[in-house]
Amino acid sequence: QVQLVESGGGQVQAGGSLRLSCAASGRAYSSYKMAWFRQAPGKEREFVARIWWSGELYYADYVKGRFTISRDNAKNTIYLQMNNLKPEDTALYFCAAGQTPGQTPGSYPYWGQGTQVTVSS
Repeated sequence: QVQLVESGGGQVQAGGSLRLSCAASGRAYSSYKMAWFRQAPGKEREFVARIWWSGELYYADYVKGRFTISRDNAKNTIYLQMNNLKPEDTALYFCAAGQTPGQTPGSYPYWGQGTQVTVSS
């Protein structure tokens, strides 16, 4: 089992920045691959970025160049730095953990509760 707790969401104006955090705990968490997803009202959950504990990164095209995923192994925490936010980035952001690579929600069995990001124009 892996427990995930997100924080850092909030409301900002377009062009602003936020940093999300995801604290991981539980059995063998360090072997898991970590990712961020988001879900806007009425839309499906979509992939944002992922990071393996080896440091390998991958981003969705719609956030590339604006968002940065990182991790602090000592704190068992991953981060999502979001810059130049746009109204279309408004969503509930989730942290996820799994042992198989992928960009679909089904690849990740463990999820946090989500943190809301709202970007106003």
